[in-house]
Amino acid sequence: MKIVITGGAGFIGSHLSELLLNKGHEIVVIDNLSTGRKENIKEFSSKIKFVKADISKNGKWTKHFKGAKVVYHLAALADIVPSIINPSEYFNSNVVGTQNVMLTVLRYKIKKVVYSASSSCYGIPKKYPTNEKESIKPMYPYALTKRLGEEIVIHYGKIYKIKTISLRLFNVYGTKSRTSGTYGAMFGVFLAQKLKKVPLTVIGNGSQKRDFTYVSDVVNAFYKCIKYSGESRVFNIGTGSPTSINRIVYLLKSKKTFIPKRPGEPEQTNANNKKAIKELDWKPIISIEKGINLMIKNIDYWNNAPVWTPKKIKIATINWFKYLK
Repeated sequence: MKIVITGGAGFIGSHLSELLLNKGHEIVVIDNLSTGRKENIKEFSSKIKFVKADISKNGKWTKHFKGAKVVYHLAALADIVPSIINPSEYFNSNVVGTQNVMLTVLRYKIKKVVYSASSSCYGIPKKYPTNEKESIKPMYPYALTKRLGEEIVIHYGKIYKIKTISLRLFNVYGTKSRTSGTYGAMFGVFLAQKLKKVPLTVIGNGSQKRDFTYVSDVVNAFYKCIKYSGESRVFNIGTGSPTSINRIVYLLKSKKTFIPKRPGEPEQTNANNKKAIKELDWKPIISIEKGINLMIKNIDYWNNAPVWTPKKIKIATINWFKYLK
């Protein structure tokens, strides 16, 4: 089966590309490498079709959708602070890009689209664990643009009879994760800092909890979507077992330094994943302890990665407060 993956050289996308390739599918990866890395797919690059392109702009990349049975749309800009500083860039990538993908899906009559959505759409939820019926309250341009992208996918699915599956991901971590940024790339930042023997930057007092979900569990959820034959759906993808940041630092056996808590961030993220377990026949299997051990075994990946020092992250956090005044 021919499958198109936008953002297929990124953190999650490269793992998904490899899994689907190993399952015998023909893979086309479309990525502009703004956050993705060719190194992420170099081990199997000869077996896939790689197209360097920006989906927010019309171009020849669209012709590679011809004959595809499924489109996985993962291409997006992530991170909160840059989205506050430059919301137009995020709108173009995450909203206009999604519109272009869906128009291309229509052109080539593709009948299934799987969208990589974000649990950040819930903002600060009223209920934990948080289910898919929770109110939508995006707190920042990043969350808003990811939600608008989700709305486009769902709307086009209804109007044009395309099966759409939106996976709202909770705090994904694992090998190949980013090493820069002040949000969403925590493990990559921590491991790069650990290698350089600098303290790990902990926001607030470290008691806040996140529903860390290992990347192999996440890509397995994406894979399950191929055989899913039910109605179009939105699914939370998380473990339902949040872990504190302080515990992560303890498991990494590292020192830490604290920076001010940022406004608008929830004290915890905690997925109610019952719907995905029942309807997708999916469940997470990697514990936080096992996930961290897997990352440490592959720690060489972060050796040559850029490192966000505590000072740099502190400056970025100050900018966060400045733009919110």
